[in-house]
Amino acid sequence: MPQTEKRANFGKIGVILATAGSAVGLGNIWRFPYMTGQDGGAAFILLYIVCVFLLGIPGMVAEFIVGRHGASNAARAYKSFGKGRWWSIVGGMGVFTSSIILGFYAVVAGWCLQYLTASIAGQIQGDAAFVKNYFLTFSTSAVIPVLWAVAFILVTHFVVTRGVREGIERASNILMPTLFLLLLILVIASCTLPNAMNGVRFLFHPDFSRLTKGVFLDALGQAFFSLSLGTACLCTYASYFSRHTNLFKSATQIAFLDTIVAILAGLMIFPAAFSVGIRPDSGPSLIFITLPNVFQQAFSSMPIVGYLISILFYALLALAALTSTISMHEIGTSFFREELHLSRRGGAWIVTASCSVLAVFCSLSMGSWEGLRLFGMPLMDFCDFFTAQVLLPLGAFLTCIFVGWVIPQQVVSDEFTNWGTIRGTFYRLWLFMIRFVAPLCIIAVFLHQVGLI
Repeated sequence: MPQTEKRANFGKIGVILATAGSAVGLGNIWRFPYMTGQDGGAAFILLYIVCVFLLGIPGMVAEFIVGRHGASNAARAYKSFGKGRWWSIVGGMGVFTSSIILGFYAVVAGWCLQYLTASIAGQIQGDAAFVKNYFLTFSTSAVIPVLWAVAFILVTHFVVTRGVREGIERASNILMPTLFLLLLILVIASCTLPNAMNGVRFLFHPDFSRLTKGVFLDALGQAFFSLSLGTACLCTYASYFSRHTNLFKSATQIAFLDTIVAILAGLMIFPAAFSVGIRPDSGPSLIFITLPNVFQQAFSSMPIVGYLISILFYALLALAALTSTISMHEIGTSFFREELHLSRRGGAWIVTASCSVLAVFCSLSMGSWEGLRLFGMPLMDFCDFFTAQVLLPLGAFLTCIFVGWVIPQQVVSDEFTNWGTIRGTFYRLWLFMIRFVAPLCIIAVFLHQVGLI
């Protein structure tokens, strides 16, 4: 049975919107479209959906079980099963990982705020060379990107300090519907452009000749990272689930919403790009170099529409980033609040201060402090590499082993079926996936990311 200690719980809608918000982020609106572009369009999407079922949903349920049973921060949740304090290291590693991600993610989120304000001021107007130079000049500046990054963390801090129901859930109930509305407006605008159907066909007409082992592993990796597996985010949010929350159903609904956002992002970007003859497979430069040029060309006959589309797009990115940073901040806030016996505000300030310092150094490593490197990479690139390719796969793999092999199966079954009050139709299939399939998938993703397969 779960712990009886009084703890805030998400409402029924909050469970879905808050947790989906933690998964929906720049990875859906930026990474998914460009990976789809370079990996064969609809064929990649079909593989991605399969991988969500192979790895995503089973992994989410596993973290939900740990979080709800522990009803505490991630480190304490793993320890709550009485299997030795060493397992708490897995939760602690998730706290450490999320803090690093928040530090460098805030830099990119700050870039989104800069582009939002620049779009409003009409400053991103010019040819492709001008747009590229604008980004390079801004991102390597020693002051403005730093200020934006810290400002984004402070906005996140404000939401988190207001608590689970009044802060995180209320913000999610506003941000997620707004995000969907903006996304739908941009999809409609994009799909009404001349030749837009070429982009729609590319997105939904599979080219199976493009399928390779690498494409499958790319899809597996995208499913892994898009759903926030291994960050302790799902575990922390599940600690605010009530005992009546259907964990498997919630994971399925969240994965569905996350996938829908990713596909809508493709419908927003591909038709606009194809309408001006540009394939959106330009990697990380897509949202800050390629797309401003696409918007200008696509709406050249209606400049006011292009102006509004640019503003809405970067507002969308900022909102998506905020839903993710809130969850990452909460992981550390919950940990410090409970382990150091602090107020929520006190725990939040530790996270805000430490992640702001990291964000400053990450931003400076991209420009004026180019010598700030680890293992030959700028600090920001190293943080991205270390978390995405080492810490996240390791944390998710250990969680699968812990839930599948270490925790008493009666405890796992009780959590999955809400102590026998709901049918565990998919329990045996899920247990097989979490014991065998998901760990093998994670190992494959890790080996692919480091170039060994």
